[in-house]
Amino acid sequence: MTNTKKSPTPSTNTPKRGPFAKRTLRQHILRRLAMVLPLTVLMIVLAKSGILERMVDRYTFSAQSWYDDTALVQHLRLKVTQNGMTHDKPECLLFVVNGNDQPTASRIDVMEKSTGNCPAPKGELNKLFTLKVDRMNRIILSDQGSPDQFHPIP
Repeated sequence: MTNTKKSPTPSTNTPKRGPFAKRTLRQHILRRLAMVLPLTVLMIVLAKSGILERMVDRYTFSAQSWYDDTALVQHLRLKVTQNGMTHDKPECLLFVVNGNDQPTASRIDVMEKSTGNCPAPKGELNKLFTLKVDRMNRIILSDQGSPDQFHPIP
């Protein structure tokens, strides 16, 4: 007789290992939280710091947007608040586009709102500065700090 070894049969009581192992509900929840919580915190930090807005502006503001007043005002709102031209919140700024200008060159008055949480005295609409936008050459000039003398925005 020959000695033949039988391979041990896998027992149904031993836990499986690897990616197909059964997890308890607690393990499943903890693994999901380990992924979701850091991503949520990251998105909140990006939104509060303004990085998310800059990324959206970088990808959505194109050459055609220079001729769309709504897109241009949104772009200018971001530029004016992030480069230190004003310390007001973006929602506290009002951009008034002069309708009498040429379509390729516009003047836009930047005003400070006085509604909600905005710092201006109630009932007043303070003019902060004027922007000149050369849409053809994509140049923005401002008279901030020197009325009627325009210089490139920072």
